[in-house]
Amino acid sequence: MKRAKPDAQGRLDHGPPVAVIDVGSNSVRLVVYEGLTRSPTELFNEKALCGLGREVQSTGLLAADAVEHALSTLKRYRALCERMGVTETLAVATAACRDAKNGRAFIRSAERTLKTQIDILSGAREAELTALGVISGVHRGDGIVGDLGGGSLELVDIRGTRARNGLTRPLGGLALADISSKSLKKAEKFVKKTLGGLPMLKACENRTFYAVGGTWRSLARLHMWQTGYPLHVMHGYAIAADEALEFARLVHRVDVETLSNIEVVNNARRPLLPYAALVLEYILRIGKPRQVMFSALGVREGLLYSMLRRKDQEKDALIEAARHLNQLRSRSPRHGEELIAWTDRFMVSSGLDETGEERRLRHAACLLGDIGWRAHPDYRGEQSLNIIAHGGFSGIDHPGRAYLALAVFFRHVGLVMDDELSPRLRELVSTRMLDRARVLGAAMRLAYVVSAAMPGVLPQTKLAVERHRLALHLPNSYATLAGERVLNRLRSLARLIGREPVMLMG
Repeated sequence: MKRAKPDAQGRLDHGPPVAVIDVGSNSVRLVVYEGLTRSPTELFNEKALCGLGREVQSTGLLAADAVEHALSTLKRYRALCERMGVTETLAVATAACRDAKNGRAFIRSAERTLKTQIDILSGAREAELTALGVISGVHRGDGIVGDLGGGSLELVDIRGTRARNGLTRPLGGLALADISSKSLKKAEKFVKKTLGGLPMLKACENRTFYAVGGTWRSLARLHMWQTGYPLHVMHGYAIAADEALEFARLVHRVDVETLSNIEVVNNARRPLLPYAALVLEYILRIGKPRQVMFSALGVREGLLYSMLRRKDQEKDALIEAARHLNQLRSRSPRHGEELIAWTDRFMVSSGLDETGEERRLRHAACLLGDIGWRAHPDYRGEQSLNIIAHGGFSGIDHPGRAYLALAVFFRHVGLVMDDELSPRLRELVSTRMLDRARVLGAAMRLAYVVSAAMPGVLPQTKLAVERHRLALHLPNSYATLAGERVLNRLRSLARLIGREPVMLMG
């Protein structure tokens, strides 16, 4: 039977929605994705903090009330998937279910409730999927991935798209609280003994430690609010290692309820914060990484990534996400693609050196340049900036987000309006990248008045630096497009790069 396309015009046709249910030691979560794609978009996301693993270390069993809560949650998740037209549900279970004596019995009940098979992941498999999740969401990652759940900590070394064999240790927040009878002093001794001397951690020196897991994300959220950080996006949030160590020590040693801005952390997460901070503290002490980066992608996204064909895995997650937004929101998606080639020619001739990463970001900005066109003209820049700065992108860090947002902001408002920007947002990018955002914004402003954002025009024109002049070539058939507005925007761009503007016909 032929499958009907989504009714909503704001959705892409990537096939039927795919659901992933993650039965963790602390939370049971459902995430429904728009489809199986390199840059998956969440249609629905819900979690319940069931605490399945809170007594496993001391009693060997999943607590009866936690089991009841989890099964009730899974019953709701099944109903939600049915309402959303999900045809494929992937379900996994982690440390609590694999370690508990009654874990298998619970899984059998859970499978009957879901009418779906649940894969109880080994520690090694959990580490592998976590690594793949980070690989899928970090461009050319290099460091150690640590996934802190309620029951366990998985560690794995990644370099680019490759992951080495991982390991697992019973250092999750619930497990530590259980093992230590809620004594932080006992927990500290256990963490020190368990992590001390691990060769994998020693391999993290001067690299990045990628922190995955809900409680570590809560730590990062608290740090964001305490420091007044301007971009409240978790994925790609990075803290220098020495600052992260100082913060982890603080959270480990004081009553968390007395911390400023503690209200940004879920009440149910707060008791686990000191244990998460303790584990992070010892990882940083032993591993000596350069920075800690928080990843919102982990086991669930790694599972989806593992199901992609190799050619799809090799696609750039950022560029794919930008293409999706271009297709959904631009007047002409093809025009955004043409803008890439148009600015390629300009940059090559301009004499402005450009790294591979800068080129990649410029391409993404070209795809995103017209996503705000439906807004009121006075607010297109502001709305585009907010969509890009806070969008669900992966494969990009926070300075990269800020560059994309600024470039498209300048494309709409010009170069005399940047005093409207948050000074803190501008602080996320270097002076060089701020200048490049202005140059690209000016180039896009020129392109849009030449083409009216319609496809087929830019390939017939050329913008290039020739004989120390910035020349805009228009064929005779397009000569009537030349006008004062086009010339003014050409002049603005020419001033930024220190060239004389000229329009050439023929």
